[in-house]
Amino acid sequence: MSVHTTGETVDEAKIVAEAEAALSDIAKTKEEIAKVIFGQEQVVESAITAILSGGHALLVGVPGLAKTKLVETLGTVLGLNAGRVQFTPDLMPADILGSEVLEESGGGKRAFRFVKGPIFTQLLMADEINRASPRTQSALLQAMQEYHVTVAGARYDLPAPFHVLATQNPLEQEGTYPLPEAQLDRFLMQIDIDYPELEAERQILLQTTGTIAQQATAVLSTEKLQAIQLLVRRMPVPESVVDAILKLVRSARPGHGNETTDKHISWGPGPRASQSLMLCARARALYDGRFAPSMDDVRALAEPVLQHRMALTFAARAEGMSVQSIIKDLVAKLD
Repeated sequence: MSVHTTGETVDEAKIVAEAEAALSDIAKTKEEIAKVIFGQEQVVESAITAILSGGHALLVGVPGLAKTKLVETLGTVLGLNAGRVQFTPDLMPADILGSEVLEESGGGKRAFRFVKGPIFTQLLMADEINRASPRTQSALLQAMQEYHVTVAGARYDLPAPFHVLATQNPLEQEGTYPLPEAQLDRFLMQIDIDYPELEAERQILLQTTGTIAQQATAVLSTEKLQAIQLLVRRMPVPESVVDAILKLVRSARPGHGNETTDKHISWGPGPRASQSLMLCARARALYDGRFAPSMDDVRALAEPVLQHRMALTFAARAEGMSVQSIIKDLVAKLD
């Protein structure tokens, strides 16, 4: 049996067989992460969904919510080489991408050698990305889009797979450089991280202040992760879900017939948001043990996929409105 949904014909039986093989690995991944990250199930789900979709994510939360620990744990469990860059106002593009150094050989010959920067890793944590200057932000975000860097006219490909999880502190904005709209669009999702629940915080206290700390172990390899990422792109999508994605994203744009959006939104999401929502819906379904996305996936992913791709008008901000409340209103109208 074959299903034709998104421009290609796929063998449903083969997809189901590959998905069943991937489900046990994903279940083990959840178990390993839960040994180290307590609570925050929604954050973990969103981060893994972004990686399974092959994209990058922006983590927004106050300090001390285990964002760095999450990235380290994901790197270990998913079998990825992980690195971290602390962004500061004086950080230069070469500090991330790498630079050429002049070396002299034993025979007196001089030649330039490229020394790779920390971006040459499979999972990069860009900590407080909005603290770096626009020039440095652009260098990173260009590499995120093109998956290679160019130094002195020479091209250097980044490792595959390559993912960036960038963090932002939503409270302290002094001395920061907010990411431009076009660069925010490079992130598949914006994941908001809130304080843990009471029981989760109790578990954090008991498990992390003793002499022995839990350690996560590798579940996937690079090859297995890439196979799952390919599987996500081949999963069938019901026409009802495709229609819902199109309806939701188009309704979030001013001038497309939605009264709330026209009144309160100054600019809305482009086609990349529809692509992101489609990929993330497939990945979330697989993460949840299902072989095809549903309307529930679209509803759950609407806020993390759309919120950083929309902006309120000045009047809406003055009234105390939020992008999140408008997205909830748009999602409610899908039914």
